[in-house]
Amino acid sequence: MNRAIVHMDLDTFFVSCERLTNSKLNGLPLIIGGGDRGVVASCSYEARTFGVRSAMPIKMALRLCPQAKVMKGDMELYSKLSHDVTQVIEDKAPIVEKASIDEFYLDITGMDKFYGCYQWTNELAQSITKETGLPISFALSVNKTVSKIGTGESKPVGRLEIPETMVKPFLNPLSIQKIPMVGEVTFQLLSRIGIRNIQTLSEMPAEVLQRMIGKNGLELWKKANGIDNNPVEPYTERKSISTEHTFVQDTIDIQKLKSILVGMVEKLAFQLRSEEWLTSTVVIKIRYANFDTETKQCKIAYTSADHALTKTVTDLFDKLYLRRMRLRLIGIRFSGLVRGTYQINLFEDTEEMLSLYQAMDKMKKRYGFDAVARCAGANLKTKSNHVP
Repeated sequence: MNRAIVHMDLDTFFVSCERLTNSKLNGLPLIIGGGDRGVVASCSYEARTFGVRSAMPIKMALRLCPQAKVMKGDMELYSKLSHDVTQVIEDKAPIVEKASIDEFYLDITGMDKFYGCYQWTNELAQSITKETGLPISFALSVNKTVSKIGTGESKPVGRLEIPETMVKPFLNPLSIQKIPMVGEVTFQLLSRIGIRNIQTLSEMPAEVLQRMIGKNGLELWKKANGIDNNPVEPYTERKSISTEHTFVQDTIDIQKLKSILVGMVEKLAFQLRSEEWLTSTVVIKIRYANFDTETKQCKIAYTSADHALTKTVTDLFDKLYLRRMRLRLIGIRFSGLVRGTYQINLFEDTEEMLSLYQAMDKMKKRYGFDAVARCAGANLKTKSNHVP
């Protein structure tokens, strides 16, 4: 039995959310982002016709499209509407994987025996738009890779079916950049030897690709040939991430305590970004030498940025630690998690800040977490106890 895998993607999700609450924005070139030195988190199709793209500096976007309206963005609204869409899909689909705040994979294999898979998916898409007011595109095919590429090719508000016999004819003429795992570096590397479309890539010997780009070469060759056996992972929301630090000797050293808190925040924030989470609730915990335990929490705008979370944590610590007794344990928990990357939260921060986080995360992933760290948190050298 051939698999029936659906990829669904909410069209220009942030823009659609804003237009849902304000119909006067319909038809306008719209940019979601923040500040003259910020970057574009999302933009409407009207703005894209002028060359505006996500992650582009706002200043450059406005040079390309000076008539565009720039809005800061509302992550609470986006998260609520994403949850509403998720509920509609989960109520109807047998297996759902939520890949991000605005995209989903569905495994509806076998449903064609009772009901046409394409017709069922089309009716689901109509139900989503009817119940939430949000436009959505989808593609139905035999695996996740082909379906995701299909959705991108069908936008806006696309409905596409790619049966097994049409997978190769569909993929072959497309640019290799359409393959999800092909970034700019890989594209430039392959372009230099004349490989620019998927057909040329698929005809290249897999072992040559492996020698060129390493362990991902075989996986890239498979995707170019329409092969992807990755399952749709059932969707479950993670509730929180946390860490605690127990001192060998109880301490009252404020500078040391705050330095360790900064290091703990940095580790948790890196974990948030690596797993593509944003947090909206920060909780700090302290345990005194006599084992009295106290906590304090606050709600914040969705983020995964060290600098924003560090300020919140240290402010909470100052309000919580009032007894001036020795401490034996401090802990931090981030909860109220939603799917999303740091980039989509750049409504206040600058292009330079984005570049800094991208560079730091790249070094941490390649050389290990301790390869680069903030000076203020450098005292955290012992292993912390992570509690999912």
